[in-house]
Amino acid sequence: MRRFKPPFMVSPNTPDSPAGNPSASGAPKSINDVVIRMAGNSQDGIQSIGAFLARLAGRSAQDVMTYMTIPSTISGGPSIFQVRMGTGDILSSGDEADFLVAFYDHSYENHIGSLRQGGILIYDSDHLTVDAGGKDFTAIGVPFTSATIEAVGGSAKEKGKNIFVLGLLCRLFDLEVAKLTALINERFGKFGEDVVRNTMLAFDAGYAWPAQNIRDIYYKLAANADHSGHPQITTDGNTAMTLGLLAAGVRYGAGYPITPWSTIMETLRVELQKYGGMFVQAEDELGAIAYALGFAYSGHLAVTGSSGPGLSLKMEALGWATMAELPLIVINVQRGGPSTGLPTNVEQSDLMQAIYGSHGDAPRIVLAPQNVEDCFHIALEAGRLAREYSTPVIILTDQALASRIEAFDEPDVDAVMVEPGPHLQNHGEEFKPYPLDALTRHAPPGSKIEGTRYPTVTGLEHDEHGHPSGNPAQHQKMTNKRRDKLRQLAKEIARPEIHGAQEGDTLLVGWGSTYGPLREATNRSCAAGQKVGHIHIRHLNPLPPELERIFSRFRQVFVVEMNDRGLYGYGQLATLLRARYANPAIRSITKTDGLAFKVSEIQAGMASLSGTRTASVSAYPET
Repeated sequence: MRRFKPPFMVSPNTPDSPAGNPSASGAPKSINDVVIRMAGNSQDGIQSIGAFLARLAGRSAQDVMTYMTIPSTISGGPSIFQVRMGTGDILSSGDEADFLVAFYDHSYENHIGSLRQGGILIYDSDHLTVDAGGKDFTAIGVPFTSATIEAVGGSAKEKGKNIFVLGLLCRLFDLEVAKLTALINERFGKFGEDVVRNTMLAFDAGYAWPAQNIRDIYYKLAANADHSGHPQITTDGNTAMTLGLLAAGVRYGAGYPITPWSTIMETLRVELQKYGGMFVQAEDELGAIAYALGFAYSGHLAVTGSSGPGLSLKMEALGWATMAELPLIVINVQRGGPSTGLPTNVEQSDLMQAIYGSHGDAPRIVLAPQNVEDCFHIALEAGRLAREYSTPVIILTDQALASRIEAFDEPDVDAVMVEPGPHLQNHGEEFKPYPLDALTRHAPPGSKIEGTRYPTVTGLEHDEHGHPSGNPAQHQKMTNKRRDKLRQLAKEIARPEIHGAQEGDTLLVGWGSTYGPLREATNRSCAAGQKVGHIHIRHLNPLPPELERIFSRFRQVFVVEMNDRGLYGYGQLATLLRARYANPAIRSITKTDGLAFKVSEIQAGMASLSGTRTASVSAYPET
């Protein structure tokens, strides 16, 4: 049975559905929102054309969100790229596709189930044959491969068929050719005029494909009347995170390559040099965090990062950073685990490791961005908190956010840019870098200190000057100090906003990349007359205030997260919340299939926990 999805959003003055009642004249029909899924092999450049469509949407004042899967093998394999673009507030990449572009037999067989009822299949007739008789979709065959070879010829052969498809989609949705041409020149211009010319030959061939074959499926995205008018940024989460680090004043860092963190590292390695900084690719994960700690010791806000396996290797040195109380940002782009696990798929299973993964009591701040735009702002916040509280800050992003492309208003960088550099102010004889009654203030080498012992930095327990001390009472006081500064931070965090119903039957709680699907599920539930609210937690350690008051307004609290329910029936955040608030209304909706949550899966989980029907995800009641 097909999963339910509302049909194509069609403008009020054009009540036709996309696949029904076609225009005899071939004039485009106005639509508000479309979901296009392209399925082929990773070598076909599907991600490239998906990125072109997403960036065009951003430059055309449209909202956009993408989703992709790529194989984890070097030889490549089946891959998809899904883009949802249109007007209004697009919160998810779409549960089902309105258009499916299939390159091969396996593309059709594996993804035809993702095409909504009444949707449109466009397939490469050179590679597969589709009999749509009696099916609930419209099938249109176009020879992607042979048409590209005919247009480009020479040694290029079929390598440009992805661009042929881009031209075809540009025609189908009446997209702005001039802007797409500019994007193509930006992308391929550095490779020379011949490459650009061949690319445009393939694009033009797709755009000019005989109109009588496709005239009945012309559409045009309606203008976004709600657009703010500000210039838009269209980018992925890893790029937004990197730009946020630069704005936060990060100029030094170190890392080791691992999917899906590596693109942050590669960009920092190039960009930091432009700001007089340095990024070191270390010999391993231990060396990477050691370099970063050296930068932090010298007075600079430093960054390192990895994915789950690499974060595990960094844990001993991260405990040293907690003891020495040095400002350090650690980015963990979560992926499926354990071990090598699912290196190109998404999971949220590193929460417990981020908060508690250490020997001894080693409190650290843990943050999680909720969308691509927030990746920029969470990096700014991480920099501010690391400096203010002289402590490691872990950012838990994930593979879905890392690779997803979204459009958002360009931030005022001048207003948020932080001046980097060590603070080498003078200190008098009263100076104590580790005071028991105040926040730590690290004095980097070169600081002038008069009339007192020069402080040391060590992984040993120490006194207020940093000198090693094995005194039992001193250890207790310092343990309290390192813990209590996070308790102080908890009082300063803003209470989460409740979206949807402010009280009632169900509260949805999430963190990280589940934000959009949870918002959309909440909106659908409220539109159906249900009293459903949603909060999203960006501060995972320490937790924000007043959560217990928010929970008390709802009969049931469902925590939605991409990790396993564990031995006792609860996901990782749900376990923490139940331990913290002792509220039996807190229950879990979890899954670990390596794919982002669909809105329909969240609704199915809600229904299952409410006892109405079986869910398609792992939704576990209280045990």
